[in-house]
Amino acid sequence: MIKAKLATLLLSFWATIGFAQIPVPTDYLTKDFHKGRREALRQLLPPNSVMAIFAYPVRNFSNDVDYKYHPNPDLYYFSGYNEPNAVLLIFKDNQKDSANRSYNELFFVQKKDAQREQWTGKRLGIEGVKAAGFSHVYNAEDFGRYAPDLSKFDKIIFEFPQDIADKLNQSDDIYDLVKTFKKKTAMPEDFDDEVLGDLMSLRQYPKLLASVPRLTSYYQALADKNERYKNNSLVTKIIQVKDSTEVTKLLAEMDAMKYNPALYSLYTKQLRQIKTAEELVLMRKTVEISALAHREAMKAIKPDMSELELQGVQEFIHKKLGAEYVGYPSIAGAGANGCVLHYIENNATSVGNNKMILMDIGAEYHGYSADITRTFPSNGKFTPEQKQIYDIVIDAQEAVFKICKEGTSFQEIEKTARDVVAKGLVKLGILKDESESRTYFPHGCSHFLGLDVHDKGIYDKLLENMIITVEPGIYIPEGSNCDKKWWGIAVRIEDDVLIKKDKYEILSSAAPRKTEDVEKVAAQKSFVDNLSEELKK
Repeated sequence: MIKAKLATLLLSFWATIGFAQIPVPTDYLTKDFHKGRREALRQLLPPNSVMAIFAYPVRNFSNDVDYKYHPNPDLYYFSGYNEPNAVLLIFKDNQKDSANRSYNELFFVQKKDAQREQWTGKRLGIEGVKAAGFSHVYNAEDFGRYAPDLSKFDKIIFEFPQDIADKLNQSDDIYDLVKTFKKKTAMPEDFDDEVLGDLMSLRQYPKLLASVPRLTSYYQALADKNERYKNNSLVTKIIQVKDSTEVTKLLAEMDAMKYNPALYSLYTKQLRQIKTAEELVLMRKTVEISALAHREAMKAIKPDMSELELQGVQEFIHKKLGAEYVGYPSIAGAGANGCVLHYIENNATSVGNNKMILMDIGAEYHGYSADITRTFPSNGKFTPEQKQIYDIVIDAQEAVFKICKEGTSFQEIEKTARDVVAKGLVKLGILKDESESRTYFPHGCSHFLGLDVHDKGIYDKLLENMIITVEPGIYIPEGSNCDKKWWGIAVRIEDDVLIKKDKYEILSSAAPRKTEDVEKVAAQKSFVDNLSEELKK
């Protein structure tokens, strides 16, 4: 027994020494940033409330190997913690522990385990999390023992991770933490957090609330398709409302509910949609890395290159410049493959001559994601048809840029982009009527960007220090109802834009946009050219 304990201590010691000697990045968000975010959240919380933020579960990749762990962005945002098996409780008001010490947050984290750390890497443990600025930290397996009675709070604010499974050999996995949380809060057995979270978030969708017929038909359609909606009493009430007065009463009823996933959604959206100075440093970094990667792909492209090869060029640049991951599965669609909006197979063995490739690829740097799309020709020169479509998309982007400032609504952005695309396609004879624009421009123009590629935010009006994408596109699949010369042309141009008081900043400007700039860069040499020659030897 003594030998076993000694071996464990030595393993822990040498693991600590080994990690300390290996240099790691130093530009992560600071503990003061995370503390400031918790304080900002606390200002939003209603009186006598508690908010719970759970870690994401671990996902299995193959047999005894898991996917690389990706933390819950909310938990990372408020704590800097990026390990599984944890829950953070944030209280509006100060609480007292058994020793009469004051606290306003409790953190239950994955415990230290020298044997497991040898296989899967160092864990922070209680002391590591305390060093990150938390006073009351416990092992996750002790959640039931040390968490107070949560049922006493007037508002219990939370969001459960999706698709959690019980790991039978663990007592601190997310399944067990959620189960204990439900007991501690005395949550009703039949409480459906997903359905109620949707219903209670109605205030965040003013367009839906503005029309009673649209509201009732929307939820009637959901009830017709899904038993969980059909059997929910609040859904039944929504479907039966007759006028705006009844809607107001129903909203008040939902606001008064004790268990409130909607407030979780609202508060995290309100905070994360505005980037702080520290976040902007990381956002500039991740977008710059991504833009340079797109630029390199333009230099590297040849008609005989595969989609996968060009994807590799970009992702190599990401890694070379320090980005840990991609922010989402990379899209490299050659020719008609670009017409598939979320094409991720990337298995075409060559781009082909006189074809374009649509590359929607963004790096993730220290948790923050870029989202850039460029479309460029395989032989370095646009055909006349390609250029005509491309220029419409550029014109739509330029029109949106002009209104990218505080106060502009997302609806204005959408309408501006769609009007330019529709007029351009009608002029070319591809559309007969401007109202048909969704035929070839089927997606929205903008979304928030940050810790998620489709980041949290409220889609109302732009505010200073929001970062959004501007991404109009035109996609003309084979067999479309237009002249065959347009078939297979797909163009999306996407940039990442920082909103300011009365202007904007394109963060992704290092990636060429205009056709003449794309062609100029495509004529330059790439590091891949020499690599290809070396591999042939």
